[in-house]
Amino acid sequence: MTGKVTGTRDTAAVVLVRAEGEVGDEALAYARTKIGAVVNRPGLPAVTGEVRIAKAAAHHAEHPWSAVADLRVGRTVVVVHAREATSQEVTDQLQDRLRRQVERAAHGAIDAHRPVSPPWRGGQLAEGPAGLDAGQRDTGSV
Repeated sequence: MTGKVTGTRDTAAVVLVRAEGEVGDEALAYARTKIGAVVNRPGLPAVTGEVRIAKAAAHHAEHPWSAVADLRVGRTVVVVHAREATSQEVTDQLQDRLRRQVERAAHGAIDAHRPVSPPWRGGQLAEGPAGLDAGQRDTGSV
């Protein structure tokens, strides 16, 4: 299987799109457009890497089209896989998954899932029920 190099863009995002197998020019153009829409957005750090689109030689395969994106967004490595029945479906699925992962990498959503430190370890006080701070008590009538 030899790869066919299809070009790069001269923007902050340098992503190489390669084809493996019997991939037509229309499928590559569609993939370049969709991937470019994800990686050439303003506000993203530098994006580099490659996207490989392949069609399986076996005609009996249920999902003969596959795509792999191996990108570096700033300092974060993003790897996305997709498998579908048609080239357009695999490209759309890759775009959706890639958009989510690039957003996470660019805006640090991975750090948002870490547990909050308790106040005695330098964390901030969490808000309790009804807008009360954790250190306040409800002194209403009983």
